[in-house]
Amino acid sequence: MLRPQQQTRFLPLLTLAGALIASPLLHAEEKSLRRLIDAEVRAAWQREKIVPAGRASDAAFLRRVYLDLAGTIPSRDETQQFLQDTHANKRELLIDKLLADARFSVHQANVWDLVLFGRHPSNGEATRKREGFTKWLADKFARNEPYDRWVRDLLLAEQPGTELFHVQYRNQPADAAVAVTRIFLGTQLQCARCHDHPFESWTQRDFYGMAGFFVRLVVIDKGNSAGQRRYAIGEKSTGEVLFTGAVKDQKPGQKGEPIKAKFLGGPALEEKPPPKGFKEPALKPGKEMPRPSFSRKEKLAAWVTAPDNPYLARAVVNRVWAQFLGKGLVHPVDDLRETNAPRQAELFKVMTDQLKSHQFDLKWLIRELVNSETYQLAAEGSVKDALPSWYERARVRPLSAEELAAAIQRAVAFDPAGRKMVTDARPYFLMYFGEPTNGRGEFQGRLSGHLFLNNSDHIRRMIQRRKGNLADLLLVSKEPWERRVEQLFLSVLSRPPSGEERKKFVAYLTTDGKPEVLVEEAIWVLLNTAEFRFNH
Repeated sequence: MLRPQQQTRFLPLLTLAGALIASPLLHAEEKSLRRLIDAEVRAAWQREKIVPAGRASDAAFLRRVYLDLAGTIPSRDETQQFLQDTHANKRELLIDKLLADARFSVHQANVWDLVLFGRHPSNGEATRKREGFTKWLADKFARNEPYDRWVRDLLLAEQPGTELFHVQYRNQPADAAVAVTRIFLGTQLQCARCHDHPFESWTQRDFYGMAGFFVRLVVIDKGNSAGQRRYAIGEKSTGEVLFTGAVKDQKPGQKGEPIKAKFLGGPALEEKPPPKGFKEPALKPGKEMPRPSFSRKEKLAAWVTAPDNPYLARAVVNRVWAQFLGKGLVHPVDDLRETNAPRQAELFKVMTDQLKSHQFDLKWLIRELVNSETYQLAAEGSVKDALPSWYERARVRPLSAEELAAAIQRAVAFDPAGRKMVTDARPYFLMYFGEPTNGRGEFQGRLSGHLFLNNSDHIRRMIQRRKGNLADLLLVSKEPWERRVEQLFLSVLSRPPSGEERKKFVAYLTTDGKPEVLVEEAIWVLLNTAEFRFNH
């Protein structure tokens, strides 16, 4: 400890040290990531002279965080309990509760299923039923397996369910290269497929070098089992991608030049050739192939997930940020390049470094993001953009098909014991609400979806009175209608009604007519509001 005279002597240095410690991005390991996020975002607001939205109300936060972490809305009891809770840290406690909930892993599996396959995957008939894959991925999230580890398992495709990722690119090594570099490396490589990239450093040889890691993969059809098609991924020991130059220069009958497999932005793969006179073993229908003498698949999986890989951590940090805050630090989310710099470069670097130091723990990253004040801002504000550039208010997004189906089920037909959906309307939700945005986060509502919510017999049957559902609980209640209207709003919109809303609904529900019909119509009205359709 410094003596008084030493303190005086070193006062300028102590003051400088204090300033350095106070800097939000220095000594980042000593501060929680959520605090760093808020400090950097606030600094950007000051720099850009932006007035942010205020903090979201408890009701708005509750609904948002349930949808983002559990893929559904809270029950009426959960809503009441949270809104009445007076603990200062109740939001943090709720986040921890939802992260430990079994629905978290299922929801994350659904989110990543769309990243990895989309709504209309290639080889659709073979990959249409993906229950085995989503079960595998949900288990990874349930056990909080590090991201780099489950990505490696996915690329190796040796665990049941994982093979479908490669099945969708059967005999299409170029398409597989585009997908893997985009999803896991955050790099748009497809422009180099036909010619050298006009604006970036990627060449056609870079593109076909990555395709070389997939050219030897073989999809083995193992027949049906329990109503589902089963596959395995084999790998040959020989085979190369043939390069014929730029598309505009190609000529009929031109023989291509074999291209060695090459890591993106790195060296060509060092590989011993097979023995002289080697022949690939004959493929037998339904039988798995012997392991190759040299596995390019294994080398690729190891390189993608290596600690010094320059792409993996940055790509997933940006993707998870966009998942919860609406717009990546780099936008579009999978277009990380030198000429597309991040909005918050230093924050992006710190987040990437911290994810690595936390062994690619996505649950830790998500916990920090949703505990930030930035995530917990209100959705109202002067900026009308659905994805504000400086995160000055919360994003506004439509519910996915899975979320919308689960939210309706939760609102009208769910009880504490866990009632199942009244009718299996899932295919219709996927049909009408499967693509609620255009890929850039912009809502693209369709008339067919509006008509489905308004007129579908499936929705009507879910609303109709059955013992224990919302309509029944409202009808058998002996409480005043003012209180019952409050229960209705808490169940469907996760908030109490305003004074005007309460007055109008009570007036309607107490008019002449069949009470059962009036209650069902009141529920139907709230389900068809924009407020229910969006996350607010």
